Amino acid sequence: MKNSLQVQLLGKPIPRAATESKTLPSFQALPILSSDALSSVAYATEAALGVLILAGSQRLSLSLPITLAIVILIAIVVMSYRQTIAAYPQGGGAYIVGRENLGVLASLVAAASLLIDYVLTSAVSLMAGTQALSSLVPGLLPWEVPIALLLLVLVGWANLRGAGDTGRLFALPTYAFVVMVALLGVAGFHDLVTSHGWTPDPPPLLRAVEPLGLFLILRAFSSGCSAMTGIEAIANGVQLFRDPAAKRARATLLVMGLLLASMFLVVSGLGFMYGIAPNPDVTVMAQIGMRLFGAKSALFVLLQVTTLLILMLAANTAFADFPRLSALLARDNFLPRQMGWVGDRLVFQNGIFALLVVTGFIILVCQGNTTIAVNLYAIGVFLAFTISQGGMVVHWWRKRGQSWLARALMNGVGAISTLLVLIVIVISKFGEGAWTVVVAIPLLVMALVKIRARYRKVYQEIGIAPGEVSAINVPARDLKIGNISVVWIAAWTKPTVQALRYAATVSDRVIGVWVQPDGESEEPLLAAWRSSVGSDPNLELQILESPYSSLINPFADYVDGLSKLWGDTTITIVMPLAIPRYRFDSLLLNQRGINLRQALAEHQQLVFTLVRFYLPA
Repeated sequence: MKNSLQVQLLGKPIPRAATESKTLPSFQALPILSSDALSSVAYATEAALGVLILAGSQRLSLSLPITLAIVILIAIVVMSYRQTIAAYPQGGGAYIVGRENLGVLASLVAAASLLIDYVLTSAVSLMAGTQALSSLVPGLLPWEVPIALLLLVLVGWANLRGAGDTGRLFALPTYAFVVMVALLGVAGFHDLVTSHGWTPDPPPLLRAVEPLGLFLILRAFSSGCSAMTGIEAIANGVQLFRDPAAKRARATLLVMGLLLASMFLVVSGLGFMYGIAPNPDVTVMAQIGMRLFGAKSALFVLLQVTTLLILMLAANTAFADFPRLSALLARDNFLPRQMGWVGDRLVFQNGIFALLVVTGFIILVCQGNTTIAVNLYAIGVFLAFTISQGGMVVHWWRKRGQSWLARALMNGVGAISTLLVLIVIVISKFGEGAWTVVVAIPLLVMALVKIRARYRKVYQEIGIAPGEVSAINVPARDLKIGNISVVWIAAWTKPTVQALRYAATVSDRVIGVWVQPDGESEEPLLAAWRSSVGSDPNLELQILESPYSSLINPFADYVDGLSKLWGDTTITIVMPLAIPRYRFDSLLLNQRGINLRQALAEHQQLVFTLVRFYLPA
């Protein structure tokens, strides 16, 4: 079992049987899957204003029509993704939709886009959260990077504890932020009606540094589209909802879309009416809050605190979906298989750790400045939007079911709209750093393809062809004397057969042990065992079930039981090991074997033997 410190930090292991209980009701799933989208209103308006101000303060009024255009786009995408959920109730992310309807290449482009987007989403959310805090406490400005890294660790820790704990932790801050933005809107409306009037205040006079043109407007529009990131999260995470999951997810997506559009309009509208201009030391949201609540009021403090919390928690969308998508890719052999391992808390812990490291690197590179990252991260999500909606058009065309044409037209509108926005973002932001994502996506796709090709080659070299029989014979011996060999069986492969043959030559009794992974049938292994071993009494197969996600602990516990039963008998643990030709292959092979050896390292009475199978040159 895990050491006590790890249990104290992450909680006790959760049995596999509790997986159903870790699904969530809609009111808890909404903050987990929508925190990214809803929190974007804290910086999306500011991102658009930051571009418009280049043409002079008088051009800030264009933020309102830009906001209305983005709200229309939000409506189109939400309606399109509601159809995706209906068609893919098991979870309809861009990777799955693209793979089934547009082919492997399109699905890998979508996957690479989303992996990059999740990293940038996590970084932007946490850096924006520190800016909300420094707007409240200006003395913290020099400490924004360390604070963002601390928040990153806290979010990662919360996710490592599992979905149920995360849902309870995230629900209150998310809903509190929604309430505070609603109060901001009510206070603003009351002020406009009773005292201010409906004439907008002029913003601070700033001289133009660039001429106003279509290109600058498009740049502002693409910056404001950062409000769209995270909309796809509910379609990706349908499995998180309690049954009926698809129905709950569609309703939750609609609620999220209405909240996002309303909150975005409130912030942009109040910013326009009060002549708010971007300020490097105080966020647009904070300026509005100071104007309506007062700079030292409890409501202003609460606004900033809830903004900080939801921006911190917005990174949870990435921490929910990055590991899940990585696991899907690992299952299809596009990433190392360990990215699909489920930890004791029923989460993809390796994916969470990977996201922690990469997000921390981005925060350090950007030095807490969200402007750099905002210029990058809308590309990935709009590319995924386009692939997903284009795939849905093909899906409806193939199914030709009831109302298929109307459904295809809806998704077609979504695909065309998001494609046009994607083109705008790439062109308008290319020189501001978007080129890095444009280059990174194909490079990542190439890496995914190479990993799968290498897996296929390795499996071909170590695999046993159907119908091929690899006989394993043990000479008859007296089982009451000698020693026992226990062979770890990960899969029925040439290294496994070689390890069993070796064990048969050095031991009086050989026990092959296979810990059954969740959802995997035992019949193929039993058939292979019968073909190779038959009914030899000196060789036996033990199939163990694990109540938890770990496949290592049941094996270690079984060995402990043998040690107690056969106290005077030498027990040899035989581990088949595929020796790779290339250093990179070590990331793809033998990872569970390495972990198993570490788990048994303290057993001094055991003999540990590695049987090496060298991959052909």
